[in-house]
Amino acid sequence: MLVWLTAIGWHTAIAAARDEHKTALTLWESQDWPVVVRRLDVDAGADEVCLGLPLPPDSAGVKVRIALRARVADISRLSPALLLRDAAAVRDVQALCDDAGALPLRVFGSVAMQALTGLQYLSPTSDVDVLFHPASRRQLEEGNALLARHAERLLLDGEIVFAGGAAVSWKEWQMAMTHPAKVLVKDLQSVRLVDTASLLATLEAQ
Repeated sequence: MLVWLTAIGWHTAIAAARDEHKTALTLWESQDWPVVVRRLDVDAGADEVCLGLPLPPDSAGVKVRIALRARVADISRLSPALLLRDAAAVRDVQALCDDAGALPLRVFGSVAMQALTGLQYLSPTSDVDVLFHPASRRQLEEGNALLARHAERLLLDGEIVFAGGAAVSWKEWQMAMTHPAKVLVKDLQSVRLVDTASLLATLEAQ
């Protein structure tokens, strides 16, 4: 999810930030750019959301990620991850979008952040991190086949997101379909190993 903070939310975040992060946070506030939801800290309050701000790589290629927290009351709006087609201007994904048809593909990571901010996140070796939310087992199969085809041309990575926000690497899922194994599932509360059958059971059978 993408999150936009209120003025009070930014003021609180900047006041709590390390000195070396304050300039970046001030820029984000001035441009009204979003931050992203991350996994909950163990000591997060019931009225808090844990957020992250991934900065563009520096001249040495180092990527800094700033961890933030905000009260729910200090969020002005939120949105799902960016639609893949809305990132076509920063990465050549048009063929993938055209081939996807009605399949719900979104994008996160460097491609999304460059599309949202205009800052230079991408290098020639940057992956396109795709989010795929299948509604049925058939859609899951179609989506995986689609990504496998286009991975021959694009540097594709990303996650399949099942009910409740349970996310699995699509590459790991494909391997588990060929060589049955549990898969690593990430959500806002935890990281755990889950058998594929329990995830398939959350999807419509058709």
